[in-house]
Amino acid sequence: MSTYRWLIGLGLSLMATCAVAQTITVVSWGGSYGRASQRAILDPFTEETGIQIRMEDYNGGLAQIRAQVEAGRVHWDVVDLELPDLVRGCDEGLLELVDIEDMPAAPDGTPAREDYLPDTVTDCGGCTLFYSTAYAYNAEDFPDAQPTTIEDFFDLAKFPGRRGMRRVPYANLEFALMADGVPLADVYATLGTTEGMTRAFAKLDTIKDHIVWWEAGAQPPQLLADREVAMSTAYNGRIFNAQVLEKQPFVVVWDGQVLDSGGFGIVAGTLRLDEARRLLAFAARPAVMAGISKYISYSPARGSGAALVTTHLETGVEMAPHMPTTPANMARALQNDWRWWADHADEVNERFGAWLAR
Repeated sequence: MSTYRWLIGLGLSLMATCAVAQTITVVSWGGSYGRASQRAILDPFTEETGIQIRMEDYNGGLAQIRAQVEAGRVHWDVVDLELPDLVRGCDEGLLELVDIEDMPAAPDGTPAREDYLPDTVTDCGGCTLFYSTAYAYNAEDFPDAQPTTIEDFFDLAKFPGRRGMRRVPYANLEFALMADGVPLADVYATLGTTEGMTRAFAKLDTIKDHIVWWEAGAQPPQLLADREVAMSTAYNGRIFNAQVLEKQPFVVVWDGQVLDSGGFGIVAGTLRLDEARRLLAFAARPAVMAGISKYISYSPARGSGAALVTTHLETGVEMAPHMPTTPANMARALQNDWRWWADHADEVNERFGAWLAR
């Protein structure tokens, strides 16, 4: 009888272990983007593989990943990261290596490495999508003259009112230099000098007393809707969803948008490495990448995915005009230099923190 009970106990233990292994924790940005990822990537992945997803939200950065890895207590498995953090996390050994050759080929057989667009592949995986940080305003607040340039965001005399900005230096410093007359091609070279950094903070000083800081991507549309700010920087997809789903009279100003990309990284030391790798391979399919655009206006990071972008699933809105990579929206776009941020993030974050406290 004791042997029988032992075997039953062993069987139950193995079943529990398998159940745990078949559930992974995926950490993303929440809000409308989180819902889009759930519908376009995570739910179809579970349907195909049987692997369950436990979702958590965060506001970006590597601090929580670093704490888990250094403590040897990893409870996140896959994290949706901005490209600079994907690169830094990979360099610091916080993320598992991922061979891009293991990712699926394009529909016409083109190898994945050749299908990914420039600067979207790292040693820890490829990017999933392009998005931008631009600024938006409520059209009802500007019935006459309306903002059209990045300079207008900083022009309190012509366009009075508070400004919403993300509580990080990233994109804000670039916006400041572009608004101060620095050509797009020279932004990062200028930012890399002591004088250029001082110039960027001096430009931010001109609106500092009028800034309402946000941290989560869902906040800017709410700030605009509640008239707490006259303009706000925001992720373009969050504004799109407020426009088409909530019928908000918001306008995106593409001039000076900072174009970025992001993708999934696997936390180093996860006990569910195989399941995590399967998720990354699934998310790397061009059709899956393009599927995001059925829910939010973010562009696929693989060339073959662009032709698969059509309309918004719920409203039928054509997505191309709302994509950050559409040629008309790219006329004065700044491509994020993730190498610069990977090299300078720590020192710039420290200076930004000191500036905020001053």
